[in-house]
Amino acid sequence: MTEMTEAPDMTEARTQIVRALLREDLRGQTAYGAPQLDVPVRLNTNENSYAVPAEVVAAMTTALAEAAVDLNRYPDREFTALREDLAGWLTAQTGVELQADQVWAGNGSNEVLQHVVQAFAGPGRIALGFTPAYSMHPIISRTMGTRWIDGVRGAATGVFDLTADTVVAQVREHEPHVVFLCSPNNPTGTALGLDVVQAVLEAAPTTVVVVDEAYAEFARPGTPSAVELLAAYPTLVVTRTMSKAFALAGGRLGYLVADPAVIDALRLVRMPYHLSTQTQVIARAALAQRTALLAEVDAIKEQRDRIVRELTAMGYPPVPSDANFVLFGGLADAAATWQDLLAHGVLIRDVGIPHYLRVTAGTPSETTAFLDAMAGLEATHRLDPASNHLQGVS
Repeated sequence: MTEMTEAPDMTEARTQIVRALLREDLRGQTAYGAPQLDVPVRLNTNENSYAVPAEVVAAMTTALAEAAVDLNRYPDREFTALREDLAGWLTAQTGVELQADQVWAGNGSNEVLQHVVQAFAGPGRIALGFTPAYSMHPIISRTMGTRWIDGVRGAATGVFDLTADTVVAQVREHEPHVVFLCSPNNPTGTALGLDVVQAVLEAAPTTVVVVDEAYAEFARPGTPSAVELLAAYPTLVVTRTMSKAFALAGGRLGYLVADPAVIDALRLVRMPYHLSTQTQVIARAALAQRTALLAEVDAIKEQRDRIVRELTAMGYPPVPSDANFVLFGGLADAAATWQDLLAHGVLIRDVGIPHYLRVTAGTPSETTAFLDAMAGLEATHRLDPASNHLQGVS
């Protein structure tokens, strides 16, 4: 039988039909997409480069086998045991006493962020974030019909920094329904002082303030968590993930903590039984085995700090990082450098900031491969120091 193919003009006609049916506010938008390439060293998506330890795999496998017999039934819609475990972990990690009724979870932190936008933003409402930051914040907001506003970073202390005054001024100007803050911020790696978060909460008491703490476990000693402010502010939401420090990116478990009234509101927008039995079982097993899973966090931080030191010595100024990645500058053409590194089998991230690239802190051998590739670059990759471009930030 001969396979039939459509003529190019027919394919284009079909495409035009679908585009015409698409919501007007989504036309021309670009979907999220980090390159997924088969290369020796992948340091572009801030994954944990360390494999799940064998003893944790065994614990997960046993737990899944025990749960499999009941897969004919829907999962626990309230994922009660998981919420209790997450509350226990965050209490131990932050020193703030938390209860299960303050915890919510989803299939990755993107889903819990989506729940927040669905409940508190949407058509006719405004969300505000501060670029550059996590690219999914505007994507989620726009797909929910929310008007997105790109706030402005920059302060006397650094081009990527945020201060209480600059943030509050923009919140008062735009009167958003939801504000997104990141600590540590992606892609810069910079942590945010609680004075900034508190200033926003005080200035906009009827605005939901989301603090995205996806990389909090990698922060340097003394870096505060916005969880400390939860008791005083019912409109504060703090999101976390098990994708990074817990090496569970493939497990897809994100969570947030907030006032119980916020959690009740999120129940209105979630799909029934949105967390599968398998997801709940794997996440609980990971939390029970957290000592083994989190053992590599310090090793990752060591490689992050190594990257900062060695890039500085090479003349590619990095941004001080509290995450598991480093944003570095001093590049004449970021896209050209990205391509050159890829040719050497090293994949990092072009985040669209002129003269900057972002690299994940990997294993020692992965970090060595990246640093060796950087050291081998031609001098033409380095930005002319005589230019007016601000290369370093504090």
